[in-house]
Amino acid sequence: MNATSIKGMIQVNNLDESLCFYSEIGFDIEQISEDYFYLMNNGASFLIQHFYYLSVAKNQFLNICVSDIRLAHQLCSGSSYKMKISSIKQEVWGKVFYLWGPSRELLHVSQLSY
Repeated sequence: MNATSIKGMIQVNNLDESLCFYSEIGFDIEQISEDYFYLMNNGASFLIQHFYYLSVAKNQFLNICVSDIRLAHQLCSGSSYKMKISSIKQEVWGKVFYLWGPSRELLHVSQLSY
């Protein structure tokens, strides 16, 4: 195998709010099909699917690595579509805060120290 990239996919049940949320926190959005969207920010990317199966959605998350966690936290705190946001925590591997999107998807926003 010669993998060229790995993309996570998040299921969303409210497509319009989810697209607004990700746009609001800095992602460019490209529609792939009626139910699939490609989200990009500074070379990082993932997919969202307009499909929602509760047992899957409750267990999905993305880890988004950023270069400046304070700036990311400030931007995400201002989102009108977020469900919830934690404070920044120091971990042994770096810093992290947790952000829940409009479909209750969990985002780990991290600044790694290694």
